[in-house]
Amino acid sequence: MKGSRICCLFAFMMCSLLPCFAHHMAVVVNKDNNVGGISSAHLTKIFRLEVKKWHDDKDVILVLHKNSSGEMSTLERLNKMSSSELKSFIAAHQGSITLVDSDEEVLKVVETMPGAVGLVDVRSINDQINVVRVDGKLPMEDGYLPH
Repeated sequence: MKGSRICCLFAFMMCSLLPCFAHHMAVVVNKDNNVGGISSAHLTKIFRLEVKKWHDDKDVILVLHKNSSGEMSTLERLNKMSSSELKSFIAAHQGSITLVDSDEEVLKVVETMPGAVGLVDVRSINDQINVVRVDGKLPMEDGYLPH
């Protein structure tokens, strides 16, 4: 009886902690983009399509998933938009946003387009892109991106 309570308590604790690790996203850019860090305020302007050029005058190419709960959650918090507001924004700006189906596709577009920027799950990061510091933090550090 006591053993089953301990197992139940352990299972409950593990399930409670799981959401903490579910949506760690990373901002990624093309290897030729030498932006090492960015403020969350500037990143918000990029994701709202208010900033159209990088500091080296390359066009910003925003790459988003068609369906990614982690990305949507991060963008909602970063942009201070509700889910419906964000979906409406993306629908209204489809011509200005490159929409793809997976992290692998985000990485491929970012890798091949010099001004591209996207969000991927930290587990998808590879050495073909650069990860951007946000507010001086790297992915998985407390305060990197809202999640």
